[in-house]
Amino acid sequence: MSKTALIAAVLATGFLAACQSPMGARGGQANASEFDCIAATVGGAVIGGLVGSTIGGGSGKTLATAAGIGGGGYLGNRMGCR
Repeated sequence: MSKTALIAAVLATGFLAACQSPMGARGGQANASEFDCIAATVGGAVIGGLVGSTIGGGSGKTLATAAGIGGGGYLGNRMGCR
């Protein structure tokens, strides 16, 4: 994964985290659960993309990265949104 793509992924994660309201602003526990769900989904997608980018070369690498992002996001969502 290129340095630019890695920086973009980190910034996107930060932007999504910034969209969350602070604890206690709306409902406390429900808000924490929502944040856990979003954080797990984004975190899974980032990790999946990083793992996928280590596989293959050329257009296969792009496909593996995309599959890693999708698979990681799905698994993170399933684990974080219980």
